[in-house]
Amino acid sequence: LRFLSCYSIANSLWLHFMRSFFETVKTALPVTVATFVLSIFIAGCQTSTKAKRVDPTLARSTLESVLESWKNGELIDSLQSHQPAIVVQDLDWMAGFKLKAFEILNDGESFDANLYCPVKLSLSDVNGNPLERQVTYIVGTTPVLTVFRSLTP
Repeated sequence: LRFLSCYSIANSLWLHFMRSFFETVKTALPVTVATFVLSIFIAGCQTSTKAKRVDPTLARSTLESVLESWKNGELIDSLQSHQPAIVVQDLDWMAGFKLKAFEILNDGESFDANLYCPVKLSLSDVNGNPLERQVTYIVGTTPVLTVFRSLTP
C-alpha cells in the first residue's frame, strides 16, 4: 500500500511536469518558429547599403562654386538656399576669415562617395592678417551636395 502511494505521488508529479512542459512548448514553439522565419525573411530582403560613387565633375564644380561664394563674401549658411542646396563646413569661414584667393591644386581623388581635393587658400583673419593654408576638401554629391574641410591637411 505504501508502495502504491509513493508510486501515485511520483506519477502525479511526473504528469504535472509533463503537462507544464508541453504547455510551455505549445506556447513557446510557435513564437520561436515565427521569430526564426521572420529573421530569415528580413535577412533575405535587405538591400545593399553601400554608398553611391561620387560624381567627380559635379564635385569639382560644386567645390569651385562654394569657394567662389566665400571669396565673394557670402555667408556659409547662404549656400543651403542655393538650387541645389549645398551643405558646407569650414571652420575658418565660420570664424569670419575672408577668402582672398584659392587654387584647386589637382583634380582630386575619388574614394567611394567622396572626392578629396587639395586646395591652397589665401586668407585674411578677423584682424586682417594675411595667411595661407593648404587644405583638403571632402566633397560629396549624393544624396545631397556637401563640401567639408578635412581636419587634417
